[in-house]
Amino acid sequence: MMARPSTEGSAQQPDMTTQWRDVLNTLRVVALECRVAAQMDLFKACALLSTQPETARDAHARALIKGLRQATSRATTFFRPGTAEISFDEAWLVQALSAIKRGDGDSFAFLIRSRVPHEHQRNIGFLIRGISEQFPKV
Repeated sequence: MMARPSTEGSAQQPDMTTQWRDVLNTLRVVALECRVAAQMDLFKACALLSTQPETARDAHARALIKGLRQATSRATTFFRPGTAEISFDEAWLVQALSAIKRGDGDSFAFLIRSRVPHEHQRNIGFLIRGISEQFPKV
């Protein structure tokens, strides 16, 4: 997982509402914290999630960010909070969250299938849905 500052002259970034930008920045903070944390098995991470509302959002986000790299077998890129540029990984995650909020199960399933190996799709989908539930105002 890499955290990089914005680069000058970057390609045109997709429009993103302030609410989604706030969600993305929250996930970026968690990604920075996860860079120094030990890796955790995706199945164990899902089993250990908190049901307490005040800690559930961070627990789901940590499990997702740690598990996403394991599931996709490649480094994921999350920029520093406040960076205007959006990485492919960030855009993919926001689109998946947005599909859930819109009730667009087909788009959500497509996004998961296009990026996550079959054996991890259920867990990653569960974690993304969990994050979606923790941001009710979006």
